[in-house]
Amino acid sequence: MGRGKIEIKRIENTTNRQVTFCKRRNGLLKKAYELSVLCDAEVALIVFSTRGRLYEYSNNRHLMGDSLSTLTVKELKQLENRVERGMARIRSKRYEMMLAEIDYFQKRDVELENENVYLRAKIAEIERLQQASMEEGGEELNAVHALASRNFFTPNALERATHAAKNILHLG
Repeated sequence: MGRGKIEIKRIENTTNRQVTFCKRRNGLLKKAYELSVLCDAEVALIVFSTRGRLYEYSNNRHLMGDSLSTLTVKELKQLENRVERGMARIRSKRYEMMLAEIDYFQKRDVELENENVYLRAKIAEIERLQQASMEEGGEELNAVHALASRNFFTPNALERATHAAKNILHLG
């Protein structure tokens, strides 16, 4: 039984995101090791966490800073250039990722602001309708009380009429 595919998108829950990061980072480091052993490939892997922690793997010991004394000046220059190019790519990718994250949060802020404006308009509309229905209902209550003062209603009928007028206010 195979695993189901997941949608590749940012995990919103921070705990789940951290757990996934740790599991996938360890899997990636293991794959890098297996690739270097099985294929006799030179592999270097650098992973930065969101907190800026560095995780790396390399089977090329020179990239890790080991056994540099055996290299010639030309080889050291080449190694230095490789490391600089790699670091420049990493910095560029990190910068692109940060810009994408900033863009995501700016768009989310705009969406939330739009929702907020919409909800405020709805609240204002509801308050306006309630105010209008209270004014209408108030006139009906005044009419009921005017008729009652002329002994037009029996006491029970007055109570029912007042209750009905109040229900109209709640329904409006």
